[in-house]
Amino acid sequence: MRTSPIRTLYFENSTGRIWEEPDGYVRLEYRPGSRETVQFRAMLTHLAQALARHRWSKALIDQREMTPFTPAELDWMTNEWLPTAVRECGYRYGAALVAHDVFARLAMNQLVMASRGLAHTYRTFESEAEATEWLESVKG
Repeated sequence: MRTSPIRTLYFENSTGRIWEEPDGYVRLEYRPGSRETVQFRAMLTHLAQALARHRWSKALIDQREMTPFTPAELDWMTNEWLPTAVRECGYRYGAALVAHDVFARLAMNQLVMASRGLAHTYRTFESEAEATEWLESVKG
């Protein structure tokens, strides 16, 4: 009997969890509620490290339970984290499962618009099946 590979927990804190998926991408699951700056930055730093460690270029970002990014979080992600993750860690494709919270969706749209000049593509999805199908279809 053949068993399917399983995902492995890479990192976890009060902001969320990062999983290594057997299909060659990382999965970030945001927890509901407010985030502490140190925990938020640690989560995204570990996401970039997981990408670099495996030489992967893809991430599934589960924002369904996420609260909106604060202006400080959005500024840090746009101006520091994302450019570094793209340039130094090979991050190229992000499939985001959209948040239930409309303000969190708007904050994500701001990030997408602000990062248009990078060699990176974000796509948003309502369905996890569609998101994973897209990630598996892109070369990277």
